[in-house]
Amino acid sequence: MSSPASFIEPSPVLSKPHWSTYLSEVKTACTPRRHIRPTASPTSESSASGPSSLKGPFLGSRISAATHSRSFSARFSTSRKPAKRPDFCLTAVFNNGRSAVEDQTPMLRLGLPKGSLQEPTFRILNKAGFNVSVSERSYFPRMDDEEIDPVLLRAQEMSRYVEDGALDAGITGNDWVLENGSDVVRVAELRYSKQSLNKVRWVLAVPEGSGITSPKQLAGKRVASEVVAVATQYFQRNGVVDVDVEFSWGATEVKVSAGLVDAIIELTETGRSLRANKLTIIDTVCESTTQLIANKTAYADPWKREKMEQLVMLLQGAIAAESKVGLKMNCRQVQLPEVLSTLPSLKNPTVSPLSEEGWCAVETILDEQEVRALIPKLKAAGAEGIIEYPLNKLIY
Repeated sequence: MSSPASFIEPSPVLSKPHWSTYLSEVKTACTPRRHIRPTASPTSESSASGPSSLKGPFLGSRISAATHSRSFSARFSTSRKPAKRPDFCLTAVFNNGRSAVEDQTPMLRLGLPKGSLQEPTFRILNKAGFNVSVSERSYFPRMDDEEIDPVLLRAQEMSRYVEDGALDAGITGNDWVLENGSDVVRVAELRYSKQSLNKVRWVLAVPEGSGITSPKQLAGKRVASEVVAVATQYFQRNGVVDVDVEFSWGATEVKVSAGLVDAIIELTETGRSLRANKLTIIDTVCESTTQLIANKTAYADPWKREKMEQLVMLLQGAIAAESKVGLKMNCRQVQLPEVLSTLPSLKNPTVSPLSEEGWCAVETILDEQEVRALIPKLKAAGAEGIIEYPLNKLIY
């Protein structure tokens, strides 16, 4: 019997060439998941002795070696064919900490953005009802939906992997879809960003006092940007064909003051960073929002499309609830008209009679920014027992 640290020895009916074929098939069938690195021998002796285990690649997941060995020969025989659909993992691969051996549960391979969008994306997912967490150095988050297989990727790369089919869907900015020229399905707009729920802008900025007010004045000059393709198309639309657009790895604002470039095309939400670096915005190149995008083949699959649409409904509900709060209060029936006239609302407020005659309860939803000024007015109108509460989701 091999030591616990050694690899599993193949069954006598499975020769070493066939073992290599099996590993290759596992990798092909389950891309982008990784095949297992066995840590214990699935012999009859280990089966009888107890819980020897086989460690999977995701988050320390384990499967009983005894269970694995009982069907070892049959499952890994030379007649075995690779799985036709990569989302049905029929081999010893783990997803979200659970064994997928003999598990035919369909999976949606979902890319989540790594970087500045990661924290707001995780927060929105949690408000939408998904418990998502990831360790500091991991790219494979835990998610309490067994039908979603998440992976962290840079937003800049997401659309390429979705287009190629390595991912079924992904969350990224529309700007990076445009930059990569990716042929994907834009499933839905998710209106949130790093700092707010507003759109972000790629803007053309020049030094203060430069006298440049039009993109045409940058002919023959050098412009730095992370979105070279988007910038090039912008200048072409404006009839500027001889501008030198160079790629910037970051810290783009400082390149103007350092004399390295004449202008930049940079992403901004508020414009504060540009103003701090004494740059003036002379034009908006494009606007962008966070989007859920999908691979065309995956979106044509009825199950995956329904799963994406359910995800979109919950995410958009969580986003819609970001700036809203609920408000409850009681008032006398005779004071109800005055209380109602004070309330703005998405719909007519809900009014319910209380057990005490002559009293009623009023409940409504409104913008959070209005509450501070509204509560004193409601109190003056006769409302009592006023309760403000946050919302997780608002589904229209």
